[in-house]
Amino acid sequence: MRVTLLDNINQLLLRNPDLLKAKSPLFINLPVDDFFKEYHEIQPQAVMTCYNTNYQFHLQAERLELTQMTSVFNAHYQSNAVHDLVIIQFPKSKAELTFMLAMIKESVAKECLVLVVGENKSGIKSLAKLTEQQLGDCAKIDAARHCLLFASNMLATQESFILANWLKPYSFVLKDTTIDVVALPGVFSQNGLDIGTQVLLENLPKKINGELLDFGCGAGVIASYIGKVFPEVNLHLLDVNALALYSAQATLTLNNLTGNVFPSNSLSDVKGKFNHVISNPPFHQGLKTNYQATETFLSKIKPHLKPKGQVTVVANSFLRYQPIMEEEIGRTQILAKQKGFSLYHCSI
Repeated sequence: MRVTLLDNINQLLLRNPDLLKAKSPLFINLPVDDFFKEYHEIQPQAVMTCYNTNYQFHLQAERLELTQMTSVFNAHYQSNAVHDLVIIQFPKSKAELTFMLAMIKESVAKECLVLVVGENKSGIKSLAKLTEQQLGDCAKIDAARHCLLFASNMLATQESFILANWLKPYSFVLKDTTIDVVALPGVFSQNGLDIGTQVLLENLPKKINGELLDFGCGAGVIASYIGKVFPEVNLHLLDVNALALYSAQATLTLNNLTGNVFPSNSLSDVKGKFNHVISNPPFHQGLKTNYQATETFLSKIKPHLKPKGQVTVVANSFLRYQPIMEEEIGRTQILAKQKGFSLYHCSI
């Protein structure tokens, strides 16, 4: 007996097979599970494209090894294919949805069916109002397992999509150092300097040199500030999100800095060793709270530290990262405890 493992969102989609008929479907940020194999069975002629801005999900999609599916990881989806079906998971950020719809409109057929699916608490109930300039005939089709499914079509628009135009700028000054930041929709701290990062930057170790890794770099705020204050440092920035990586590279360039910006699922693609590892690690994945990536990072980072290597992490004070750092890396001290955040520092 075959056992299928399906996320609630994908179960809802498979309840509606008549809506899934397509020659060239595009799946955007859907949970990666047996849905894609099931889809291939009911639509064997379909040439599938699985587009993810999350590197972990992209790697999972590649491991499915479906000959009829291409997996794409990039901040900007571009394709010669003309998609007749688009299925998109409603994102955590509403601004990211309008961004995605604007980006794909040049890759869809005139009569393309657009399905938007998401958890009830995601904000999907406001879909029609949110996308009134982009989607037409938006209608709720089904509801099950605390999820909703909407069907719609793409409205014609003449405006061309230019990725750089979606970068939102802001600046901040800290200890006489000015940093210019740009970020795409959905990227952490897109609207301004967040409190956790501010606590970290205000209480940095007095000396930082050599190779520095910014884990979960977001828009590149931490690395850019350190790069300006400690110009001798070699910057390495990683994130799981393609939109964050594009934003981080743009932020570095804006501040006349250079760095190695790369995707990684926790430490999956980390090479080499570092003198300093600094992070304001994320603990949300979509709508869900998820500490696993950070806990894995803290438990596995030691082999990537040079002799006397240091790790500095800021986190909400209720998150118990200090015991993990003590056990896996070395003696850990609290450099600051401010505004609900704690700054932990340790070295080997």
